[in-house]
Amino acid sequence: MPLYLDPDDLRDFRDRNQAPGALLDLVGAMAFRAAAAAQRLGVFQALRGRPRAAAQLSAVLGCSARQLAVLLDALVAFGYLERDGNAYALGPAANPWLDRTAPGNFAAALAVWDELLGSLWTGMEEAVRSGLPREPYYPWLEKRPETLRDFQSMLAGLARLLAPAVVEAAPPLAGRLLDIGGGHAIYSLAFCSAAPEATATVVDLPGALEEGRTRAEAAGLADRLTFVPGDLADPIDGRYDAVLLFNVCHGLDEQAGRELIARARGALGPGGIVLVLEPFADAPARPHDTAFLRGFSLNLAITQGGRLYAFDEVAAWAREAGFARVERRALAAPTTDELLVAWEDR
Repeated sequence: MPLYLDPDDLRDFRDRNQAPGALLDLVGAMAFRAAAAAQRLGVFQALRGRPRAAAQLSAVLGCSARQLAVLLDALVAFGYLERDGNAYALGPAANPWLDRTAPGNFAAALAVWDELLGSLWTGMEEAVRSGLPREPYYPWLEKRPETLRDFQSMLAGLARLLAPAVVEAAPPLAGRLLDIGGGHAIYSLAFCSAAPEATATVVDLPGALEEGRTRAEAAGLADRLTFVPGDLADPIDGRYDAVLLFNVCHGLDEQAGRELIARARGALGPGGIVLVLEPFADAPARPHDTAFLRGFSLNLAITQGGRLYAFDEVAAWAREAGFARVERRALAAPTTDELLVAWEDR
């Protein structure tokens, strides 16, 4: 959270144990929900490049001036805003991270996670007891068009960041590619741009494919990409030189993951490969990245029945499916994602 403790305060919580660490979690939860509410109200957009008093801001946003002032002061304490006299301005935690127009912004992710924590994480203990998600994740998303758009924007933003590094780390790909669950088509477009002879078939839910079609047309590659509505559990038709399984395995339970890898191998021609892109559970990471990944894995468990898997677990699925060689490749990008490359016999 943007609230930074000075070293002495931190020692009270961490070293001296003179204050409950859960208090910091409580403050963090308050800060997160307050920032998400401010984003929905338009606070950060209204303050972009222009400090305002609470009364001015309330007139712009159509809010209660009294209640808005309380929210703004909380955001100052949480580190999202700064205050000079009566004027409020964006702090470093909000600028540019919560600006939806800024490259690499966190705005869509904030909105998606706020919906997740406020809805699907409620009653988490029941999901843990039963082993079943409280509500199927993708139907839940479909009922929330705005959250679905933010979810797709979040995935596309991550793909734009990683695509160049993924193409660089992967073996050279040509021929026919199958991109399962890659509706935004960013990875398929990156591989097709790198190999003029490559074509790609992208399989995803119908709503996700619209964005990919638009992006392929804008890139002038619509004639080399085919978009097929489908689900991860659907049979795979055709023969391909490579199958992309990018950030899909973690949404599946172990059996479904094994079956997906096996179906992907069955779709390959001689010498074909499968590429799996994942934040593996055993990825080397800084403490805050590790904490996020554990929380993300918990989210997957209680909303989709999946989790983050260690590299060796997914590699075992590939070997069980009959792949002769499996390799782990790091990405030259600021990410915890890595590539698993599985080769057919040559």
